[in-house]
Amino acid sequence: MHINNKSQLNGLPDTMKAIVLEQPNQNMALSEIRVPLPQCDENEILVRVEAVGLTPFDVCCSIKGFPQWQYPHVLGLDAVGIVVQAPKGLFPNVGDKVMWHANIAEQGVLSEYAKVPNFAVSVVPTNISSASAAAIPCPGMSALIALEKTKVIEGDTVLIENGATTFGQYAIQSAKQRGAIVFTTTTKKHFKLAKRLGVEEVFDSEKDNLIDSIRSAIGPQGFDVVIDSTGGETTIRNIELLRFCGRIACLKSLPTFSDELMFRQAPSLSIVSLAGAWLSKSVRAQQRMAFMKNALLEGVANGEILVPELSFIDFNANSISQALRLQSHDDFAGKQIVKIAKDC
Repeated sequence: MHINNKSQLNGLPDTMKAIVLEQPNQNMALSEIRVPLPQCDENEILVRVEAVGLTPFDVCCSIKGFPQWQYPHVLGLDAVGIVVQAPKGLFPNVGDKVMWHANIAEQGVLSEYAKVPNFAVSVVPTNISSASAAAIPCPGMSALIALEKTKVIEGDTVLIENGATTFGQYAIQSAKQRGAIVFTTTTKKHFKLAKRLGVEEVFDSEKDNLIDSIRSAIGPQGFDVVIDSTGGETTIRNIELLRFCGRIACLKSLPTFSDELMFRQAPSLSIVSLAGAWLSKSVRAQQRMAFMKNALLEGVANGEILVPELSFIDFNANSISQALRLQSHDDFAGKQIVKIAKDC
């Protein structure tokens, strides 16, 4: 039989299974369809996806969508898989296991195959499973960027909100590595987890008088740094908890600040945005993310960074929809991994 299709000549299928968002919806309902195999440009590699880590951004976009998306859109940003197609002389090589954080403006990674620029991936060490590696990119890199933007150094007092989340866990560990004195907020059921990560003190995020409890514990001087992963009105509270000219990194939307608060506290405010590296088309920023992923992988491989507890999700629309709904709760801890390869 004569075969003209290039993918078939390479032993690859014409089409693949993908989990898509037909339209943004409050119930985060997804669909399963078959789509053509991605066609790579000269600097792109094709990867057979093994595992995908679900992120809070997947939750948000399932509900609200994203301005640059056309529907149906393949969801998913954090992936690990095996390189199955790469131009000759291009690193990494066919057969390498790689990890990456996908371009938000393009199709996602909840599919059997995905394409990615070669400079945006990191090769996964042999002693890290695909599932563990898929738990790293978005939360791990966001944590590193937040700490870099706020210039956390040894001796700084740092409040990391929602310390039981995957982002919070990476941020706590990375801040401790820098010699910071770390505090966090979380619900009571996650206090033991936060303590195991080495925080100085844990505050109950459900307390009505939380700001008073924190001030009672740390005194009137305030924190040197706050890592704010909640946004909105909570950001105002967090600025109140800073010392004068303190630093705050924000991962969510900002409220309207009063002039009085800004002049009284004079905070140095930074925004954390992984998506910006892609949306700004900054190759330098994309390469920088790869360097951060390499550092995180090295830390996990050496046992210096602990990956959050993993739970596994089947590769079908219903299971992933349910997982996103579960992850939408504020006190959700751990990391949900979609297993696309059975042995990941």
